[in-house]
Amino acid sequence: MCGIVGKILARSASEKTRELLDVMRDTMRHRGPDDAGSWWSPNGRVGLAQRRLSIIDLSPAGHQPMLSQDGEIALTFNGEIYNFQALRDELAGLGTRFRSKSDTEVLLEAYRTWGVDCLDKLEGMFALGLYDANDQTLLIARDRAGEKPLFYRHDEQTGTFAFASELKALLADPECPRKLDRDGLNHYLAFGYVPGQLCMLEGLRKLPQGQALQLDLSTGQARTWVYWKLPSTQPPDKVDENELLERFHLLLRDSVRRRLVADVPVGILLSGGIDSSLVTALAAEVSARPVKTFTISFPGHRQFDEGPYARIVAEHFGTEHTELVAQQATVDLLPDLARQFDEPLADSSMVPTFLVSQMIRQHATVALGGDGGDELFGGYPGHSWVQQMACYRRWLPGPLRSALLPMVRRLMPVGKLGRNFALGLLQDSPHAIAQINMFFDCRDRGRILSPGLAVPPSQIHQPEEFKLDLQKSFASPLQKITAMDFQSYMVDDILVKVDRASMLTSLEIRAPFLDRAVIEFAFSQVPDSLRATRNEKKIFSRRLAAKLLPSKLDLKRKQGFSLPLQDWFQGQWGTFCQDVLTDARSQIFRPEAVDRLFAEQRSGRLHTQRLFAMTMLELWRREYKIEL
Repeated sequence: MCGIVGKILARSASEKTRELLDVMRDTMRHRGPDDAGSWWSPNGRVGLAQRRLSIIDLSPAGHQPMLSQDGEIALTFNGEIYNFQALRDELAGLGTRFRSKSDTEVLLEAYRTWGVDCLDKLEGMFALGLYDANDQTLLIARDRAGEKPLFYRHDEQTGTFAFASELKALLADPECPRKLDRDGLNHYLAFGYVPGQLCMLEGLRKLPQGQALQLDLSTGQARTWVYWKLPSTQPPDKVDENELLERFHLLLRDSVRRRLVADVPVGILLSGGIDSSLVTALAAEVSARPVKTFTISFPGHRQFDEGPYARIVAEHFGTEHTELVAQQATVDLLPDLARQFDEPLADSSMVPTFLVSQMIRQHATVALGGDGGDELFGGYPGHSWVQQMACYRRWLPGPLRSALLPMVRRLMPVGKLGRNFALGLLQDSPHAIAQINMFFDCRDRGRILSPGLAVPPSQIHQPEEFKLDLQKSFASPLQKITAMDFQSYMVDDILVKVDRASMLTSLEIRAPFLDRAVIEFAFSQVPDSLRATRNEKKIFSRRLAAKLLPSKLDLKRKQGFSLPLQDWFQGQWGTFCQDVLTDARSQIFRPEAVDRLFAEQRSGRLHTQRLFAMTMLELWRREYKIEL
């Protein structure tokens, strides 16, 4: 795991610019404390740099940026290629001679042999920047699930291009703008994260999951393309369940086995839920050494305390288990996390994720987790809810639903219990799905923002339309919502949280469920009836869990690394958020809107997550001195 950065210029770099590239690189020292490197092309127009966390081939032979043997191709790479041994053998059979044992060199030689088509051959999590002097192009690409981040800035007027693993590296450049992007703000207030290619800063973008960008240095033109996307074919209704379950077992086991390969100690982030417990079971099945597991507990908050469930799994498989007891004082971490996360994120579980990563890093450099299992196999409450709504909706005529919808929006304000149920019932399936877990709808986004920031709906791409677009290629309500979650919530919330929190501690986290074969299996071969129904979630995963996990583990509970935020908000957390949002420096939100939300929160409305989202936005703005 590493931090990568690159700059492409219209003319040869000055000494000051070369020094700046090293400064940008070293803002990400936490991503790679073991080594640092930088390289400039002979003409001085292309600079690549990297901070290295050594995982595979710890020797200096794995140093980056890495050059091809003829010196014509330069690569800076963040991530892991899990099938690098198979690719190495294939390339060796074609005559390639290797100088190291690293997956980086395999990636470099794969490009030299197959060009951009090599992306389809890669199995892993990665973000890369590759300069090819032969045709004067720069290639940047991101893995299929979007586990590894990649920001970029293309200034066509000056002919410059820059990319980096973290936004803070780009912000180290004095020429990088620090102005709030209205479109990014609008989407953040809707979802609690900034989705897709959007960025919270004007003039900057993220490369979405499964996409690549190639910049032609001779013309300054860039083309972006999708090299992989989710299968959208509806799975067959009738299948041999036993055969399908055995195939799932083998696919996931193989994925776990490949992710245990490292030249450093490896552990498992065990929440006690189905997904991380399955990863633990399969790791114990394939590992020749005792498995190390880690969890975090919240004594006094039983519904959030994973400790007892994790211990059941750890004892059953005989793992070397470590448990961290969390304390409420972690509110002090929020300004640091707001800085680390580059863009604001409203997911409070960033705190326990950081704490457990910090603990694991004392014992291991790599950890496996259960991320992706819910999106693939129907594990969220909304996955059953959308099917319930589709059933109930049949009893209400369309004209009646159309007449009632504006009344519900007007008479049931945000935070009112039952509002989401009513909205889901009265809208068609795609629109109901797009509204799930929305923080502020279009009307309320306009009401809470300061007058200068509120943009008329006609002048901005609406978040609701973004989520409608993600559903278009999928047929059933369950396919629509799981595809939407995979392409939005998972990549832009869950994986961002895991990447930034873990990398702040120089820990690499790997997700076996996000193996390409497992993803495509879930979406193209497992029917809806085995993923989630109106009354049951995560059916297929539970059936595998019933075969592999201890019988006394409760397989119907749904929990991950979460905070008891509603309880904590009654004390220090609520006070902290109110102080931040009512501070005279806060200029994003209308003061009367902030006061109203806190008053409604005290009267019983459910605004905890919304107020936390607003607080993280304001902390982020202050940490990076963002202009409005």
